[in-house]
Amino acid sequence: MTINSNLQKSPLPPGSFGLPLIGETINFLFDRNFSSKKIAQHGNIYKTSIFGNPTVIMIGAQANEFLFRHENEYVVSTWPKTTKVLLGQTSLAVKNGDFHTSRRKILAQAFQPRVLASYLPTIEAITANYLQKWAKLGELTWYPELRNYTFDIAAKLFVGVDNGSQTRLCNLFEEWCQGLFSIPVNLPWTKFGKALKCRENMLQEIEAIVKQRQAGDNTHSDALSLLLKAEDENGDRLTLEELKDQVLLLLFAGHETLTSAIASFCLLTAQHPQVLAKIRQEQQKLNYQVPFNIEQLKEMTYLEQVLKEVLRLIPPVGGGFRKAIEDFSFQGYHIPKGWTVQYQILQTHQDETIYHDKDKFDPDRFSPENSLEKQKKFSFVPFGGGLRECLGKEFARLEMRVFASLLSHNYQWELLPNQDLTMAIIPTPHPKDGLKVKFSTLLQN
Repeated sequence: MTINSNLQKSPLPPGSFGLPLIGETINFLFDRNFSSKKIAQHGNIYKTSIFGNPTVIMIGAQANEFLFRHENEYVVSTWPKTTKVLLGQTSLAVKNGDFHTSRRKILAQAFQPRVLASYLPTIEAITANYLQKWAKLGELTWYPELRNYTFDIAAKLFVGVDNGSQTRLCNLFEEWCQGLFSIPVNLPWTKFGKALKCRENMLQEIEAIVKQRQAGDNTHSDALSLLLKAEDENGDRLTLEELKDQVLLLLFAGHETLTSAIASFCLLTAQHPQVLAKIRQEQQKLNYQVPFNIEQLKEMTYLEQVLKEVLRLIPPVGGGFRKAIEDFSFQGYHIPKGWTVQYQILQTHQDETIYHDKDKFDPDRFSPENSLEKQKKFSFVPFGGGLRECLGKEFARLEMRVFASLLSHNYQWELLPNQDLTMAIIPTPHPKDGLKVKFSTLLQN
């Protein structure tokens, strides 16, 4: 798996590049079985062409470990063109090397343990309000509501905006998300073109919030207040342009993928009442009431197993992209410099050698006596890994635990008939018909 003198003689991975220009991008984006078909045909490493670039797909724990360990040596992080442009030139997500390390340290201040603990009361209060609202509605299409819920929390905790889902910022954000993984054609009626216009308008909204904060006293207890005061190792602070891009990234990271994970939890527990019953047994046994503290949440061990299995079965992010900055070889194949490389989270989590009966929803895989994710390094990577592991990982886990605890302890929900529960995958997995449910307060025995 390392460079050697015979590298150029090694074959390229098997596969095809598809059509001129667009390659196999359409199938990659919209065919849920694209990767399964390719694996059946070529195995766990194959070539294709997506988003205008020759690309090697590398699947499995061994591939993940190789790519994570050789970050900045053979590969650097990259994104499809549309994603890079829409996130912004100064966004942490699109930076590499020393600049990325420096800015990551600054943004990490918003996710330190003591800061996460300070977020808890807000998460609890917003969660309780939404749960009460849904119980009054009785029947609802849940996924759009969950998007509002997570955006309200992200807007409040990251930029101090109340009821963020009811603002212009949220409306713009929704359309912006639709363009993140799209065909890079900038015309007024394309998803990418519309998303670019939304980005421009969102940055104006964010700039107004930043300038208002800079002009007044910066005493808010949110992520923006930390970023405004934060300095790098040279004593430099974030520029206005950087602040805007990093706030946009925080809103995306604290909303889009988290909504997908929470919606998947709601769906899978509705489909597996025996799992939900065990969650409730644990909740009743612990009998913790809000306000929670971090240690109490950690004691919800079965709930944690369930959340891990949700993230294994329906990971919010399907994979990560890297760019080869040197020629290298992996498993006897030559990966040329300049090619894109993708590791796949979903397919890693489908490895039958680790996760037997891989399509079954079975939280006991992650019980202390099994701990399957620990049997092979990087076999469980819902948040990526290495230098680029998701910065907001602990924030996401915190919000998921609070939501799942309050929901399961106090409410009941059942799926309404005659709806399409198959998953749309763009921009993140969610039930096609929006998850229609009957929702009510749980009658306690």
